[in-house]
This record gives sequence, C-alpha cells and structure tokens, in this order.
Amino acid sequence: MRRITNIDFTRGLVMVIMALDHVRDMMHTNAISQSPTDLVTTTPILFFTRWITHLCAPTFVFLAGASAYLLVKQKGVQEGRSFLWKRGIWLIVIEFTVINFALWFDIRFRTLIFEVIAAIGFGFVVTSFLSKLSPRTVGVIGGLIVAFHAFVQSIPFSDGSIVQKIVAPFFRPGAFPMGNSFFIVGYSPIPWLGIMLLGFGFGPWFSKSENEMRRRFLWAGLVALGLFVVIRLLNFYGDIPWTTQKDAVFTFLSFNNISKYPPSLLFVLCTVGITFLILSYASTSRKSEPIFLTYGKVPLFYFVLHLYVIHLLTLIMLFLQGFTWSDLNFGAFALGRPTAPSGIELWAIYLVWISVVGLLYWPCKWYANFKTAHKDWWWLKYL
Repeated sequence: MRRITNIDFTRGLVMVIMALDHVRDMMHTNAISQSPTDLVTTTPILFFTRWITHLCAPTFVFLAGASAYLLVKQKGVQEGRSFLWKRGIWLIVIEFTVINFALWFDIRFRTLIFEVIAAIGFGFVVTSFLSKLSPRTVGVIGGLIVAFHAFVQSIPFSDGSIVQKIVAPFFRPGAFPMGNSFFIVGYSPIPWLGIMLLGFGFGPWFSKSENEMRRRFLWAGLVALGLFVVIRLLNFYGDIPWTTQKDAVFTFLSFNNISKYPPSLLFVLCTVGITFLILSYASTSRKSEPIFLTYGKVPLFYFVLHLYVIHLLTLIMLFLQGFTWSDLNFGAFALGRPTAPSGIELWAIYLVWISVVGLLYWPCKWYANFKTAHKDWWWLKYL
C-alpha cells in the first residue's frame, strides 16, 4: 500500500510521546502507588506528563481505521477484508504473547491483559466485516458508538449475571479470574472500535489533494475541540464532571481530567481533535522530520522493541539502586518493582525517555529499509 506521509508523521510523533508514558509508568518513583491524574496527590507537571500521552492510543486506533479504508480501496473489498481479519487475529496473538511478556516479564503468563494492540486487532476483525459498507456509513456507526456507549455502561447489570459477564467486558475495563490467573480488559473493545470506525469513515480524506486535506483536517480539529470545550463547560454529559479545586491551576486540571478507560466522548473529541490538527500540519509535506517518519513506518516493531528496552532499563535501575533479583515483584502491574521505595524522579524520566527514543532510531530505520527492500516477502506485511 502506498505510504501516506501525514499518517506516518502523525503516528511517529505520537509514538515518541508514547515512550514517555511507558518510561514514567515503569520507572517513576510514584508510578506504582499513585495515579498521575489524581488531583489529590499529583502536580501540574506530572499531570500533563500523563495527559499529553492520552493522544497516543486514540491516534493509533483512528489511523489504523483510516489505513484499513485505504487498504480496502487499493486491494478491493475481498482481498482487503481477508487481510484485515488475518492481521487482526495476528495482533491479538502478539498482544497475549510477545507484548504481555514485555509488560510483566512473567514466564508463567499468570496475567493476560487486553490492551491497545489487541483492541486494534479486534477492530480490524470487525472492520473486515463492515468494509462492504460505504465509508460514510462505517464512520456514522463509529460516531454513534463514541457518542453513546456511555449509556450501555450506565446500565446497572446484576452482579454475577450472565449479561454482565458477557456484555460488560466489551464496554468496561475489568479483571476476570481464570483459576490462579487473571484476564484483564484494559482497553474495552467496543468504545475503541468506535474510534477505528471513525478513522475508516475519514479514510477518503487521505486521497484528497494536499491543500484540501490540510484544510479539512484543520477545520475538523477546530470543530472537535470546540465541541469538547462547549460540552465540557455544560458539565452534564460526556465524562465525569469537573469541579472547582483549591486554585485556578487545579480547576483547569479538573476540567481537562478526561477518562481514557473506557474512552469517553470528551476524551475522543479532545484527543482526536488534536490529531486532526497534527494531520493538517503534516499535510504540508513535513519531509524535514525523518525521525517521526521513520518511527511511523514501523509502528508494531517500535512498539514491541520500546517495551522491552524500557523494562530492561527498569531492571537495571533497580539493580543500581541496590535491589537483588529476589526483591523484585513480577505480579500484575508490579513491573518488577519491589515493595520497598524505588524509581527515579520526573526530571530523570524525561532524560531516560529522550535516550530511549534516540536509541530506537537506528533499529527502526534499518527495519524500515529492510521492509522496503523486501516487499515481496508477504509475511512482512503482518509485522
């Protein structure tokens, strides 16, 4: 499939930002014990360190939807849908094996978690069945899911009922015991599917002229962010209400404290609105930023590699801080961190983040060139 520069640029940019969140999540002093968006314990810089990374997952999922449209348009519905459902299943397998191990370093796989790669895989499978519909129809379905999935979440299912067990995991995060193990839904499939279908609906825009594409995404971004501000000010729907805090700064934080799990209407308006503005900027042929383009061409390779690099650096950090292997905890969400205080301060998180991104550039560049040179190797399309 012909590469679209502003898709690669935008995806690469948010992948760089994504690494910041994962470095913070694994290595920050308070990452295990405190939420960076808890207004009782956070600081403004810690809050926005987390907040800016909200851009990443919805951008990946939206652009995956747009790429699905472009694939179907190029290859035809039959071949396109065949690739999508195979690719989707493959991504789910990758999530529960390679990526889950990168997260927990647990060779017994006692905790399986359904996160963004599996959500994209699920979305590809569903999109493969919807690809016969017009992109506008698919986009409308996605928009309806984004706008109204909160109503389903508000239904008071009886605890332990069959409906709750079947329906709830598709709409809400949760943990489900499986003997001595757990299956965790982090990225609720249906709300994230809505974002992917939106991306499919916007797919035709990427076939427009550069100026037309830039203009459309600019206005779409401004409209989405305008709707975010208006609905947020009304404070009655779309997310958990914001409240007046101890000062103006924390009130502003409360206003922007939007829900990712699952992605609320306001979360999508804000993050995808910003994504539209980035796509508009990138539509002016941003060929002077090869770093972002390089990362954006090999998203799955980068995603897997950066998790292993950051987790290995976390273990090195712990050993340098005097811990031994027996001190480490590899249970769910422990990430190897011991019960005793550990980790590094936020300023050091930023240094590690920049170092990780720089370290990954050359392997990603090599792999991007390798894929280009071996286009006839069919299996590379799945990696």
